[in-house]
Amino acid sequence: MATVIGAQLYTVRNFTKTPADVAKTFRRLREMGYGAVQVSALGPIDTAELAKILRDEGLTCAVTHVSLDMMRDTNKCLDYHQAIGCKYTAVGGFFPSVEEAADPKNWERFASEFSAIARVLGAKGLSVGYHNHSHELVQVDHRRGYEILLEKSDPSVWFELDTYWIAHAGGDPAAWIDRIGATVKAGSSRLPCIHVKDMLITAERKQKMCEVGSGNLNWPRVLDAAKRAKVEWYLVERDDGDMDPFESLRISLQNLKAMGLR
Repeated sequence: MATVIGAQLYTVRNFTKTPADVAKTFRRLREMGYGAVQVSALGPIDTAELAKILRDEGLTCAVTHVSLDMMRDTNKCLDYHQAIGCKYTAVGGFFPSVEEAADPKNWERFASEFSAIARVLGAKGLSVGYHNHSHELVQVDHRRGYEILLEKSDPSVWFELDTYWIAHAGGDPAAWIDRIGATVKAGSSRLPCIHVKDMLITAERKQKMCEVGSGNLNWPRVLDAAKRAKVEWYLVERDDGDMDPFESLRISLQNLKAMGLR
């Protein structure tokens, strides 16, 4: 399929609290030039109504974020994604305590339990992924938590790499995309969807989120790696709330298109 840029709806979470808000927000995103969204952080809304709004506004649901509890409710999870025409879902992450994160067995245990869920849903046509933050790059017995997840997860599990959070941890987003992309099985990507956002450094030497192309990440390298890894969806996100979210999404979209994405 052609590359599509999507908006991660967590960015506009304060504007999706009611079905009317959702419809208005989707219209604004479509008029801005987005063709897809990641469904996340919506207020109460009937699934059929969400599906109708997506159709009416001409938007594709590229991927969702749902809880592990919802994934464990197999039929409910499958029905939801079938109704909104979405074949990818991901969890927001695994969040062990500081003490738990230091024990590799906890990462291995999560990878095993998550893989079991992914296999069940995958057999029914729903592809299950994992979204990272920065704590996955914590050193765990001379390895990183992210390495353990990658090594111990079933090949059906894909990774929704977040460029900002990898950089926040001191990692190289392009290198990690290449590393995960090299684990492709049977021609299918383990990186069908990624989160794209930039990082700058403030005068106080603090890491800060910013719009794609407005910070210090090496986007030519990141996008080249993403192409090699067969990324299908580039989901734009800014989750810190320090800027008007629609303006943030507009700037990132404009810059990604200037970089050659469509």
